[in-house]
Amino acid sequence: MLEKTTRLNMLYDFYHQLLTNKQMKYMELYYREDYSLAEIANHNDVSRQAVHDTIKRTEQHLEMYEKKLRLYDKFSQRNEQLLALENALQEEKIDKARLLHIVEQIKKIE
Repeated sequence: MLEKTTRLNMLYDFYHQLLTNKQMKYMELYYREDYSLAEIANHNDVSRQAVHDTIKRTEQHLEMYEKKLRLYDKFSQRNEQLLALENALQEEKIDKARLLHIVEQIKKIE
């Protein structure tokens, strides 16, 4: 559950501007403020089921955007390579070939 929440928060960070105001509000309240579905429903004068449906549809939209645009995936790949580069630079004996390989891997990330 924590992995799903973390992933959805990251996807939300990348794609929230593509959502409607209602979708953004519900996602903020549910995933960032930890409101329950009932609390969101009461606050917005809608049914709990309406909130649930909107959040589930929004999650699907975020996953669809990621499938097409891959912004989160590319971000994660770059971060992994940058960490590898940082670790290689901290070694006592620096292997330039390894550094160049890591730089090339970063360049390949579209």
